[in-house]
Amino acid sequence: MEQFKIFDSHFHIIDKKFPLVENNGFMPEEFNVENYKTTVKNLNVVGGAVVSGSFQEFDQSYLINALKILGEKFVGVTQIPSSISDEEIIKLHNCGIRAIRFNVKRGGSASIHEIESFGNRVYELVKWHTEIYIDSTNLKDLIPKISKLKKFSIDHLGLSKEGLEFLKKLVEKGGIVKATGFGRINFDPIKAIHELIKINPNSVIFGTDLPSTRAPIPFSENDVKKIINNFETNDIHNILLNNAKYFYNINI
Repeated sequence: MEQFKIFDSHFHIIDKKFPLVENNGFMPEEFNVENYKTTVKNLNVVGGAVVSGSFQEFDQSYLINALKILGEKFVGVTQIPSSISDEEIIKLHNCGIRAIRFNVKRGGSASIHEIESFGNRVYELVKWHTEIYIDSTNLKDLIPKISKLKKFSIDHLGLSKEGLEFLKKLVEKGGIVKATGFGRINFDPIKAIHELIKINPNSVIFGTDLPSTRAPIPFSENDVKKIINNFETNDIHNILLNNAKYFYNINI
């Protein structure tokens, strides 16, 4: 397999030295920075985004620690309450955090009802974008609100084939889609990615979704091969690296 550079736009670090909260009866297993590095050692990962999970709620300590270890080519995507002060947001920005996450699917984040005001607040303050974990079948009524965000993405290809039409509408409005969690979705990811990049060639960014918590089928290197074997070279570079570099505003 040809070694294309990868910006891993979506993975979790689970370090039990830091607070974890049971979510719907689920408590994740340890997956610290060293575990992550070992798992991706055969991939050409040159940077990435550590994403806070529902089981981490508003804890920032694990994320700040992980970013210190991973280095400047990695950024954080965090969950914070809308009551947070501007000063605290700026402190998090200085630690390498670059996005806010709304976890509609699992909880543990600020409310989706705050997404427009809160998402645009952090964008105006520190240019963070908004990332949304939601089943795309629930997007229909939220499209007007999400479309008012300055910059946003949807996780895991929206999860459901039945909501792809709503996902496409958001791509038409400038949204980014994470090609992550192939083992979570109920449709062919490659066909969907082709349809999305036909709308906007810069709309899709790849991520491993490691350690694939609660996914019926966990990430494997075959997920990367699917991208490499089914797209033209320029599109491969865009999906695996270039689109994410631009989205996260990181120099690699």
